[in-house]
Amino acid sequence: MKNGRIAIPSNGVGGLDGERSGHFGHCDVFTFVDVENGEIKNVSTVPNQEHVQGGCLVPVNLLAGYNVNALIVGGIGMRPLMGFRQVGIDVYHDARRIDIKPVVEDLIAGKLPIISNDQVCGGGH
Repeated sequence: MKNGRIAIPSNGVGGLDGERSGHFGHCDVFTFVDVENGEIKNVSTVPNQEHVQGGCLVPVNLLAGYNVNALIVGGIGMRPLMGFRQVGIDVYHDARRIDIKPVVEDLIAGKLPIISNDQVCGGGH
């Protein structure tokens, strides 16, 4: 990905030096990384919104409202994945790393796969 806004579900205060949350829907904040011509240009964070069980589209609408193009997750359920696909946000999968900066660098370099249907998890994981 050479241009656009990447979102990473993050623990604590987030940011480029933060850690990716294992469950995107229950993360503390979303770290946004704006990329231009393959370079990181800006980093910001937005608090996650509370959502009750089954309210999986809350983060979808939140990220769509911030013009996110790509999301990096370690795991995601089928309902929110379908929601992200409907709003045109590509969801990439990396279950190995939790440090945000190297994961973002991998996406910029084209090393992360788009998540497939057989990689989704059930709710609450």
